[in-house]
This record gives sequence, structure tokens and C-alpha cells, in this order.
Amino acid sequence: MSSVTSDRRNKERKYIQMKTRKILAIIIAALMMLPLLASCGEPADDGKYVIGICQLTEHPSLDAATQGFMDAVKEALGEENVTFDFQSAQGDSNTCSTICNQFVSDNVDLILANATPALQAAAAATNEVPILGTSVTEYGVALEIDDFNGTVGGNISGTSDLAPLDQQADMLVEWFPEAKNVGLLYCSAEANSKYQVDEVQKYLEAKGITVKQYSFADSNDLQSVCQLAADESDVIYVPTDNAVADNTGIVDNICRPAGVPVIAGEEGICGGCGVATLSISYYDLGKTTGEMAVKILKDEADVSEMKIEYTTVTKKYNADICKALGIEPLEGYAAIVVEE
Repeated sequence: MSSVTSDRRNKERKYIQMKTRKILAIIIAALMMLPLLASCGEPADDGKYVIGICQLTEHPSLDAATQGFMDAVKEALGEENVTFDFQSAQGDSNTCSTICNQFVSDNVDLILANATPALQAAAAATNEVPILGTSVTEYGVALEIDDFNGTVGGNISGTSDLAPLDQQADMLVEWFPEAKNVGLLYCSAEANSKYQVDEVQKYLEAKGITVKQYSFADSNDLQSVCQLAADESDVIYVPTDNAVADNTGIVDNICRPAGVPVIAGEEGICGGCGVATLSISYYDLGKTTGEMAVKILKDEADVSEMKIEYTTVTKKYNADICKALGIEPLEGYAAIVVEE
């Protein structure tokens, strides 16, 4: 064998060895990446979870729902095993979208959407990450679902803060049987508020009461709209409405001096400007939502099959406003306890 042939074969052998080492290196690197790839978009398998919380704004009712949610999750999973990324949108629905999109980019294990705009933003951001809503009045309206049957499907479920609207209409008549003109005050930017006042209007009109809706776009025109409602109404009804909940002082400063009572859709609003309400506990509502989250994260429950859950209502009244308006509280109603 010539030396030239021998050199050629040695070079070929070295080339094959080099290529083989490169291929093996690629295979090993790929195998090392498999656990990371498998983890993308999947629930944590090490018992550690990250939950993104998008809350529309900060006021007592929504705060209580978030606290109840976190307490239930920590109790079941262990405080050391869960990280909450809490973000407030400060009342801006566009900020809700930014927050929820970031949660998806961060690959959180679950999103809690606190209030309707937060739920809508989360639904637009992902159809894969499990989403639980809370403090949402009517999911069919919020998500534009025709013939809603109590289950959203897909990656969404949650809890509703809706108190029976027919009972709220009955409550208004029970407290003010002589009322002939009722004003319905709500924020037009909140689809669920519009749904509530439409339903209450039907019930009140069936009782022979004249009803007029007074909508405001945001807090900037709440004062003028509320003033008009107070001028034209014997009683004002306010549904579960985040914009009013953020600005009960405006409503109270107009209605109390005018001697116009307010019936509220929830306790937080009633505590700020109302006479009476059929109230739910937002803390309990959030706790129920947290229990649903545990079922999804720990027990691998299918969120698409989870029905929207509700909580019980209680009759409450605002002692200070009743006294200021000379109204005797009705039997069967408990006074709202205002925390200092």
C-alpha cells in the first residue's frame, strides 16, 4: 500500500470520527432539552405553581375576592408552593389586556381574572392557560355566549357575584312601596351592568313602576348623570358595578342631601352610598374560586367541564344612611359592619 493511499484513509477516518462526535453532541443536547420542552404550557409537576392575578381595580369587594382566592389556594397547596403575581389594572380595561398577555408570555400555570373586563382580556389572551373568573356577574353576557347553559367550556370557568335580580326588584318595592319613579344608574362600559339594569327594569315595570336608565361612560361624567337621576327619581337602583364601587362618595354626596335613597346590588356599594342590598360575601366567592383552582392544578380537573359557581345572599342595610334619611330598617336585614 502506498503512503499516499494510507494518508488518504487516515484523513477519511479522522473526518468520520469528527462528524460522529458532532452528531452525538447534537443528539445529547436534544435529549437534555426534552424535559424543558415538555414543561412548556404544562402544569407544574414539581408541586410548585405560579398564578397570575389580573384585578380590574382596587376596592373592598374585589380585594376581598382576591384575598379569599389566595387563602384557599395557600391552605390547600402550601404557601411555599405557590407564587401569586398580582397585578391591578387601575380600572383600565386596556391595561387588563397588557397584564394578561404578559401572564401568557410568563407561562403562568393559571390566571385569576377578577371582574368582567379582566375576564374578557384573559379570554382574548389565551385559549390554553386555565382561566378562572371571579366577581363576574353573567358569563354569557361577558363572553358573548348565546344560550349560555352555566358552563363556558374551553379553558374558562369561575364564580359569579350575581344576586337574584327579581329579588332585588322585590327588595326595592319592599323598602319603598310608594315609589313611582325609579332611576337605574350604571356604567355603560360594563356589559354586565347593562344586563342587570335591563332585567331589573323588566321586574319593576311589571309592578307598574316607571323606570328610567341613567348611564355614564366613566367617572368623569358620573356626577352629572347621578345628579340628573336624583332630580328625576324617587329611588335609585345601582347594580353590581365596578365604576360606581370606585366612586360611591360621588353618589352619596348627591343622593343623601337630596333625600333620594339608593338600593345597591352588592354590599360594598351599599356601604358607601346605599340603604339596603341583597349581599354576597366576596371573600367567600373568592375562596370558592380558589378551591376550583386547586382542583385544576392539583387534581387535574378539566376546567372545560366546570360549571360556573355561585354563593348565597344575605339581606343587609346601611345604618348611617338609614338614620340620615329617617328610614326605619326592615326586619330580617342585618346592619353592614364598616371596618375602620
